[in-house]
Amino acid sequence: MLKPSKPTTDPAYDILRSERQPLNAFFAPQAVAVIGATDRPGSVGRTLLWNLISSPFGGTVFPINPKRRSVLGIRAYPSIQDTPEPVDLAIIATPAPTVPGLIQECIAAGVSAVVVLSAGFKETGAAGTALENQIRELLRQSSLRLIGPNCLGLMNPLNGLNATFASTLARSGNVGFISQSGALCTAVLDWSLQENVGFSAFVSIGSMLDVDWGDLIYYLGDDPRTRSIVIYMESIGNARSFLSAAREVALTKPIIVIKAGRTEAAAQAAASHTGSLAGSDAVLDAAFRRCGVLRVNQIAELFDMAEVLAKQTHRPQGPRLTVITNAGGPGVLATDALIATGGELATLSEDTLTTLNEFLPTHWSHGNPIDILGDADPERYSQTLDVTLKDPNSDGLLVILTPQAMTDPTQTAEKLKQLAQNAEKPILASWMGGAEVTSGETILNRASIATYRYPDAAARLFNFMWKYSYNLRGLYETPALLPLEVDAEERSQVDHLIQSARAAGRTILTELESKQILRAYGIPTVESQTAATPEAAVDCAEAIGYPVVVKLVSEVITHKTDVGGVVLNLQNADAVRQAYGAIADAVTAKAGPEAFTGVTVQPMINRDESYEVIVGSSVDPQFGPVILFGAGGQLVEVFQDSAVALPPLNTTLARRLMEQTKIYKAFKGVRGRPPADLAGLEKLLVRFSQLVLEQPLIAELDINPLLISATDSAHPLLALDARIALHPPDMALASLPKPAIRPYPVQYVTPWQLKDGTRVTIRPIRPEDEPLIVKFHQTLSEESVYFRYFHLMKLSSRIAHDRLTRICFIDYDREMALVVDRHQPQTGEQEILAVARLSKSYGLNEGEFAMLVSDLYQHQGLGTQLLQQLLKVGRDESLERITAEILHENRPMQRVCEKVGFTLKHAPDFIEAEIVLA
Repeated sequence: MLKPSKPTTDPAYDILRSERQPLNAFFAPQAVAVIGATDRPGSVGRTLLWNLISSPFGGTVFPINPKRRSVLGIRAYPSIQDTPEPVDLAIIATPAPTVPGLIQECIAAGVSAVVVLSAGFKETGAAGTALENQIRELLRQSSLRLIGPNCLGLMNPLNGLNATFASTLARSGNVGFISQSGALCTAVLDWSLQENVGFSAFVSIGSMLDVDWGDLIYYLGDDPRTRSIVIYMESIGNARSFLSAAREVALTKPIIVIKAGRTEAAAQAAASHTGSLAGSDAVLDAAFRRCGVLRVNQIAELFDMAEVLAKQTHRPQGPRLTVITNAGGPGVLATDALIATGGELATLSEDTLTTLNEFLPTHWSHGNPIDILGDADPERYSQTLDVTLKDPNSDGLLVILTPQAMTDPTQTAEKLKQLAQNAEKPILASWMGGAEVTSGETILNRASIATYRYPDAAARLFNFMWKYSYNLRGLYETPALLPLEVDAEERSQVDHLIQSARAAGRTILTELESKQILRAYGIPTVESQTAATPEAAVDCAEAIGYPVVVKLVSEVITHKTDVGGVVLNLQNADAVRQAYGAIADAVTAKAGPEAFTGVTVQPMINRDESYEVIVGSSVDPQFGPVILFGAGGQLVEVFQDSAVALPPLNTTLARRLMEQTKIYKAFKGVRGRPPADLAGLEKLLVRFSQLVLEQPLIAELDINPLLISATDSAHPLLALDARIALHPPDMALASLPKPAIRPYPVQYVTPWQLKDGTRVTIRPIRPEDEPLIVKFHQTLSEESVYFRYFHLMKLSSRIAHDRLTRICFIDYDREMALVVDRHQPQTGEQEILAVARLSKSYGLNEGEFAMLVSDLYQHQGLGTQLLQQLLKVGRDESLERITAEILHENRPMQRVCEKVGFTLKHAPDFIEAEIVLA
């Protein structure tokens, strides 16, 4: 059983945190060595040493310089191995060619952490890359962690550590700042000192040779003094590491990113529409949405959002803003900014309008923005705010005040402060003006109400808040459960089809081959028959029934319409013969006779009540497979109404992908059309994501158009055309970009049988399991709960949605949770009998396990079997050891651990179980 974490108020917390935080040596070192320390004025080595010895971090500083006996009056040492005490943190500021040797010396001396400030690595070309490879190999064989190279260093303003060559130590505060640009770090530092912004950590991450975004996000997420994390990013690096860490931490702390370089890197030679539409920046946006990260465009917004999200207890539940103002112009400015950045003005309810009419002057605006006129006093502001806070159509409020004759900025702020204490919606304020509104702003800021001098900035910030809430909600909405098992024979046929094409040197599958793959994954396709002669095409048409469509079959051409390869609405045999000949002639003239191998004949589908959409996939070099959805048809690239998402998808994520497009609004029914089959489309997108992940040899896939109609129509969903492009035959599977998010680990789905003969399935947990986990907790006795959590926990706390999101919604990278489920023969309902979890220890190559078995199914061998399965997972993940803490009274779990090879060690409060994995 895992022992719960110590509360952050425990005085021993920092010691405990140090034990489980390998990066703590960077931020709280007791001894620091400066390799390359020098007296030379203006040098990095001198500035760095001076910053360390003049800052109050409380540790010892050792200058390392083999040519000097002292530096800045402090005794110097020839090498790091000559220091009189062990060094926690070494900072290297010497030429790049010397760094690998110095890293080797640090490893030999037992140094825990190194920051390499030196430039001259991969940014300089092949020689620099070779140096990085040398360092990477040294790190791989040791436990040393490294930040850099080519960075400014890092600061911990909370303890006074300034391990940078910046001129000033940042103010202390609760914002963790990470930047890939050292130059931007110094600019932000200067700005923050002027704006009185404080930091809990200030890190220049450099080239991320070792420590990356994920490492630092985990560290700051575990730091109780960090309330928000802001990032300046130039490249994503290890996408899986970033997404895994950000997704976990974003549930408790805001992560705000500004990413340099929004240029589209669309594939110029893409074989599919998806390849040309899914540019790298759109993929990055999708990745941020997927893990709950908010992306902003300006540095000021970066810190404004960090402030407002840290201050505001309540988040907007929608994009609808109510604006209260005593001047029309500022209200209009706020409205323009709100609409331009994706928000909406709230439509005031009839009850709200009636109540406002009772006390506002006759000439108030009678709508939103609510202009309460220039003579508004604090009481009028208070009454208006009180009424609008209760309006169910509003998701947030912006209160604007301009100093006029009757205005009292200070008293109005006091009124707003009182009302905000019990408000369940976010409130922003714009106190416009100079010195006369300053005292009111101070009151509001102390009450954790974010203030802005300009109302348009406040409106934009509200939209960012809403987008942040929207992103987070996607992390913990419980999706519907879908049966996604693909028949083994059909999967084998798909594999054979793809391998046969590769063996023939082909990268383009025919339309029929592409549709065969779609059907194997439960995606409906239009009936198609192949014909190699005009008369065969007529025979197909007669069998299908007129009218029909005739399309080119080619193993080299993917866009048939570009070469005249599609003829629609053919009414008779003569028309089919003519179409066959026209296609053959056009293709032969444009691409040669080898490009024409025949035609397909398909029924002409009535599209009057349907929508044409595109569903596609391509491979991003950093994020792996990407899914695209949007308005389809021949003009798909012209309209560019599309959105992208990262697989795997569930029904919730599929709906959110659709919501990113404009055509989604039409699906609900417009101009007499019935609503489209959105539930069916969700399921299709989930199956499509499964196809994309299970068939990594597919480079690009388009379904265009996919027809979507009403649920009760003959064909609610129907793929009319499909094209698949494969990776080149000489490209090995291992060299392909991996999915940024681990797919559901089907390899751990195993049937099993209890001692009493009950058949069960052991499988990884899914987000859809949340309702089953609730029922599972209802079966647990107080003893079982106590043994698991080391204290009694109320059922209402155990099944709280916010808690279960962390249990059911895992990414299978940092954690693996296995459940045992069965179908009740009497009711046919599914139930979970046990849960076991293996969590990787942050920064260490080891893990901890925890387990709970329903009281009704204990003593059936489940604990032993689950623990053996977790050990298999640990070995697959190359973990070195697995541990757990078990209460002394929990003898059954102790026996289970001993049975599978754990050793038990007695401690005062618990028993530590440990197994070393081969």
